[in-house]
Amino acid sequence: MASRKTASTTRRTAKRKWVRTVTTDSTHPPPGTFTGSAAEIARTMARKDVSPGGIGSGIRMIQYFINRGGRNLSASRRAELERAKRILQQRAARQKASAKKR
Repeated sequence: MASRKTASTTRRTAKRKWVRTVTTDSTHPPPGTFTGSAAEIARTMARKDVSPGGIGSGIRMIQYFINRGGRNLSASRRAELERAKRILQQRAARQKASAKKR
């Protein structure tokens, strides 16, 4: 009779996520940036000294922070970060629309 392995005995060690290997020195958001409200996060990430590449750069930094947090990020904190991302996306869309009108 063949024995069946249980899930606990066949469990593999967790693979390291790609975000752990990323090292960048391009931007330095102020400490505590990602702990505020969505509006505060969006306002900070839209500044030129924090996101020299523009609003898109700020959106990518927020998404990176979400990815880096992974499962350790609480649902409420993830939702707040997603709201900040949406605020920046709307702002970028408005800027793009106003640039087209010129």
